[in-house]
Amino acid sequence: MTTNRREFLKTSAAASGVAVLGMYLPGFGGNEAKAAGSLHTPNAWVHISDNNEITLISHMSEMGQGVHTALPALIAEELDVDINKVSVATAPANPAYVNGLLGAQITGGSTSIRDAWEKLRVGGAQVRMMLIQAAANKWGVDASTLTASKGVVSGGGKSATYGELASAAASIPVPKEVTLKDPSQHNVVGKSIPRLDVPSKVNGTATFGIDAKVPGMVYASIEMCPVIGGKVVDFDASKAKSMPGVIDVVKTNDGHGTDGVAVVAESYWQALQARRKGLKVKWDEGPVAGISSKGMWDAIKAGQNDIKPIKIRPDQGDAAGAIAGAAKKVKAAYQVQLVGHQPLEPMNMIANVKGDSCELLGPTQFQQGAQGAVAGALGLKPENVTVATTYLGGGFGRRVCIDYCVQAAVVSKAVGRPVRILWTREDDMKHDFYRPAGLMRLEAGLDANGKPTGMKFQLTSQSITQALFGLPKNPLDPFMVEAAVPLYNVANTSHDLIIHDTGFRVGYLRAVSHTMNCFANESFMDELALAAGKDPVQYRMDLISEPRLANVLKMAADAAGWGRKLPKGRALGVAVMEGYGTYQAQVAEVSVSGGNVKVHKVWVACDCGRMVNPEIVKAQLESGIIYGLSHALYSDITLENGRVQQSNFNDFRVIRQAESPVINVMLVNSTEKPGGVGEPSTSVVGPAVANAIFTATGQRIRSMPLAKGLKSA
Repeated sequence: MTTNRREFLKTSAAASGVAVLGMYLPGFGGNEAKAAGSLHTPNAWVHISDNNEITLISHMSEMGQGVHTALPALIAEELDVDINKVSVATAPANPAYVNGLLGAQITGGSTSIRDAWEKLRVGGAQVRMMLIQAAANKWGVDASTLTASKGVVSGGGKSATYGELASAAASIPVPKEVTLKDPSQHNVVGKSIPRLDVPSKVNGTATFGIDAKVPGMVYASIEMCPVIGGKVVDFDASKAKSMPGVIDVVKTNDGHGTDGVAVVAESYWQALQARRKGLKVKWDEGPVAGISSKGMWDAIKAGQNDIKPIKIRPDQGDAAGAIAGAAKKVKAAYQVQLVGHQPLEPMNMIANVKGDSCELLGPTQFQQGAQGAVAGALGLKPENVTVATTYLGGGFGRRVCIDYCVQAAVVSKAVGRPVRILWTREDDMKHDFYRPAGLMRLEAGLDANGKPTGMKFQLTSQSITQALFGLPKNPLDPFMVEAAVPLYNVANTSHDLIIHDTGFRVGYLRAVSHTMNCFANESFMDELALAAGKDPVQYRMDLISEPRLANVLKMAADAAGWGRKLPKGRALGVAVMEGYGTYQAQVAEVSVSGGNVKVHKVWVACDCGRMVNPEIVKAQLESGIIYGLSHALYSDITLENGRVQQSNFNDFRVIRQAESPVINVMLVNSTEKPGGVGEPSTSVVGPAVANAIFTATGQRIRSMPLAKGLKSA
């Protein structure tokens, strides 16, 4: 596409009388010489209507993490308007809205604020300057004599609203250089402002995918092979077609090699009942039918025998030699399990195929992916597939995958009507893109004082990036080795990766590989402290040179009263991590009784750089701890004959409200650039709890879920 973004959005908004102001962003995407807001440069967009209503077109999906409050705050600050006067709409699928940190239009990776921090503030400042210049031109005065505040440009006894100036401002060249507000002048950024989406979510007017409707819409429920990747051999739909409300029965493909049979009806209940009671399908279950949990783990453990390791980073010194000559040696292996995403809103999407075009309406984290996959499945041009994104009832990485979008489009084309695909919870549980299992082998040598002189780390797991996107098999996958190299000073280290493809379907899950690597490294650090006869907190302090990490460790330990005497069976555990540019430490207070684990309290100290909204940061940390605690203690996906054994929350256990710990959040008032906060706390809580369990019971559990290991210990 050669048009610039300003022209693109001016065209799309013309029918509603909205003026669109483009933004030129120096330093983004290598397009410094291009005109205002080239489509090749990631950017944000501001709509200002004649009646002075301001809308931010958000390039990030809102799935509970608060971006539809945090992102408009950046614009509101530089436009100097009340954030409550800014509306938010999620951007359509378009290269204009590419996430600069991920290279595609994706919401994930704790990138929302990190990607938007500069570009949206610059964009807001540019629009402010354009509005001022429009007023200066209109009144024949120098722009330096005017100010813009609270939606009004004024000076010399004259004033005009942003809406009155927007049309003229849109034709003014976009300034290439702007001066951003000094943080001391911020009225919005850095303040704990109530979320803009709370009222609609409380009163029920918020539209999630499962709430959306379009005229003439029908419903589809899809029978999928019990083994992921299986194909339809034959099916008998005679009974289903005779049941009330049924319109048609259609064979589908999800775009990832799994066929299905969709029953389409006037209501969802009719479609589901006809699927369950009136449909018979014969399957070719495919190669995955031979996979079991035991076989998968046997293959992962044997991976080091026949797969050449990849260096995560160049070796530092001589780890093997240092360990061989050490006064004491410590060796351990840690395992993390397959885990499902399980957002509370199951997969759903509305598709409306009309001739050579398709409209998608629903929840997705990957607008361009949905657009491209549907275009490919239907033989359409990508620009003829539009994507309108609703609120997401949770994402956690599951909605980066677009299988359900393809299903909806294929069924809509077959029946010639708008169709909503809606999965059951059981569909969601058994046809996920699961976080892969991982095996981490660690070894260290300690000198006479207990200080590590050499350390080896080896990870064996599956590459999600290679599996999802068909990338070459040999290169290092950076999404596999997050937090693999902790910030401890050890002179001799070796870090290796073994990429083992289990053949099972995997996908990105909140915190991706941070969770498995942090669990191994921080559990092992406690084991080293024990071998050295040292206190776990002090042992870490003596090895950390990064002041931000040392600071949060001290904050968390002090707040928890580290070293205080606790009742028998109760103990504290600690863990630290840097991830997504954020430094974090957690201390968990845990009790164990009769094989049952209770996490009473978690103290978390976090330095995530500058914060747009501290209250949202706090909520994200709390959310991540609860989500991560579920996986650390209970959640598990197991396989038998290629079939996922879990079906709902009765056998895929998550933390309930009554089980949630008291969480004490401490935020560092930092001036560093923003880090990500949506995911790090998910990773740190697991090893903190595991270390507390050891102190309380003497049982070192090296595999997740921890509660399962405790019962069998």
